[in-house]
Amino acid sequence: MNAPSQLNVNNFNWPEEGLTRVPYRVFNDPAIHDLEQQRIFRGPTWSYAGLDAELPNKGDYITTFIGDTPVVVSRDQQDKVHAFVNRCAHRGALVCRQLNGNTDVHTCVYHQWAFDLSGDLVGVPFRRGLAGKGGYPEDFDMADHGLQKLRVSTLHGLIYVTFDFDLEPLEDYLGKTMVGNLDRCLEGRQLEVLGYSRQYINSNWKLYGENTRDSYHAMLLHLFYPTFGIATPATKTTIEMSEERYHNLFTVWRPSSNENLDTYKENTTRSFKGGKEALQAPEFLRFINERDDDIAITIESLFPNSVFQHIQNGFAIRQIRPKKIDEFELHWTYIGYTDDSPEMRKHRLLQANMLGPAGLIAMEDAEAGEIIQKGIIRDADQTSFVEMGGDGYGDLEGSGTDENSIRVFWKGYRKLMGI
Repeated sequence: MNAPSQLNVNNFNWPEEGLTRVPYRVFNDPAIHDLEQQRIFRGPTWSYAGLDAELPNKGDYITTFIGDTPVVVSRDQQDKVHAFVNRCAHRGALVCRQLNGNTDVHTCVYHQWAFDLSGDLVGVPFRRGLAGKGGYPEDFDMADHGLQKLRVSTLHGLIYVTFDFDLEPLEDYLGKTMVGNLDRCLEGRQLEVLGYSRQYINSNWKLYGENTRDSYHAMLLHLFYPTFGIATPATKTTIEMSEERYHNLFTVWRPSSNENLDTYKENTTRSFKGGKEALQAPEFLRFINERDDDIAITIESLFPNSVFQHIQNGFAIRQIRPKKIDEFELHWTYIGYTDDSPEMRKHRLLQANMLGPAGLIAMEDAEAGEIIQKGIIRDADQTSFVEMGGDGYGDLEGSGTDENSIRVFWKGYRKLMGI
């Protein structure tokens, strides 16, 4: 790649066109990836880490990643949730090596340093040496050698963490619009994990950040939407952003009975046949209007690492886990409610087939990022063209033929990165 090994932000000039141009360098410079870990994932942001429902019992824990940093989320014996970096304070080894489990103490396999459920050091073998030889000095204090702790906040059973102990509260960080949609969707009900999937995508994580905010591609790339009438160009749609412009919410109402695909066919180069009658399992498309508001789809992208979504009656949380400049893991958690009827639980599982790595709607998104990554590999000095809808970044109501939300993503990104 034609990128330097270290990034000097003072010498990094964003194109003079501003948010309507995105330099390909941000997708293929390893030094940018390293700076993102410091200024974004370890900076003044709240990152999704898991669910209360994944820690039902005292002593339960899960392992996850914030950016590329391994993290443990743990419930202690007083029922309090903690988070800490999954790195032994002794020699840096991973302490927890399983995806999840239950324990009274977290013990590093290398030298058996032991940490309690809050991350404090509680045991060191041969601390005083053996037979008067070796060991640690008398002023060695275990209180000084705990695991690096993160600040934790929960909202409707969603667990968010931050490295920044001075950051504003989670609700203020998300803003009224984003919190309002979570209030609407989760309703204070207890969540149930229905399953997981994960995929490794060979592209930069920010290409997926763009994708989840890209209303322009929805009915062009995802032909399942218009083919089976889940959404059409005439469908009522709103695009809302948080006050600080980090986060984005797409809301799509179910199509009315008199909508058709004429507008779609007149304005695209794709052709298709089908319709609901072509689906062998039409019950798959059934929409149960749970809240009597006719809202069929919400895609809520929360900067920097999560997407909360519902499509029809299927719910999922996507967590973005960057690995390298051109690789990230996308972790899917499918959810329902503990008070769902057996019939609703079965229906949510059926509609989960729209989501995930092989989802009838979601499967194209990974490929979109990968073909961009392949196309820009040697052209860090070139830029993308983001002028659909002009150069603004305000809320909209309409068909989504704009790129306002992508420009908002880069506005927030540039603020945090200082570029």
